[in-house]
Amino acid sequence: METTETLAETDDLDPGTETMALEPESEQPEPALGIGRRLLRVVWEVLSTVVPAIVIALFINIFVTQAMVVQGPSMQPNLHYDQRVMVEKVTYRFVHGPHRGDVVVIQVLGEEEPLIKRVVALAGETVEVRGGQVFIDGELLEEPWAPRQGGPSYPSTLISPLHVFVLGDNRASSRDSRAFGPVSVDQLIGHAWLIYWPLDQIKLIEG
Repeated sequence: METTETLAETDDLDPGTETMALEPESEQPEPALGIGRRLLRVVWEVLSTVVPAIVIALFINIFVTQAMVVQGPSMQPNLHYDQRVMVEKVTYRFVHGPHRGDVVVIQVLGEEEPLIKRVVALAGETVEVRGGQVFIDGELLEEPWAPRQGGPSYPSTLISPLHVFVLGDNRASSRDSRAFGPVSVDQLIGHAWLIYWPLDQIKLIEG
């Protein structure tokens, strides 16, 4: 007849038999010093990863390129409300000055937000605006970016060195150099060269 061995308690032990149950070993608490070191190691790993990334991002945003949102109708029909554009900051500082037709972002004294406009006249040129049309040294400027004409005129003016004359493409609804005059190249934040949002409108900005 088979017998079944069990590792459980039994009721028929001999009276003189003593049983002993082993108590589980209690876990020793980890020294606080070890926990502190591990915590410091985690903090250091996070900081060594996050801080350089933030510094690089800030460097790129301040000195290389910046994303900006188009506000207002002044650059229609070429730029529209809430489009996002990339503004490149390196070229004008280290390579060359702005060219005619460049779409630029400028900081104008008295304006709360930067403005986005198009360069139409350069230093050393005489510019005049009549009925939204631009005349450079007395000749009508051909504008392949197809601006909307209108708005105030501007008298014949010689552009000083290191200055440019800017207009919105929507001449009838733009506050530009006709209101605040030619702007110094030091006021140029950068060159807007790419529409990147909305995704279905991604394209280079023509100039």
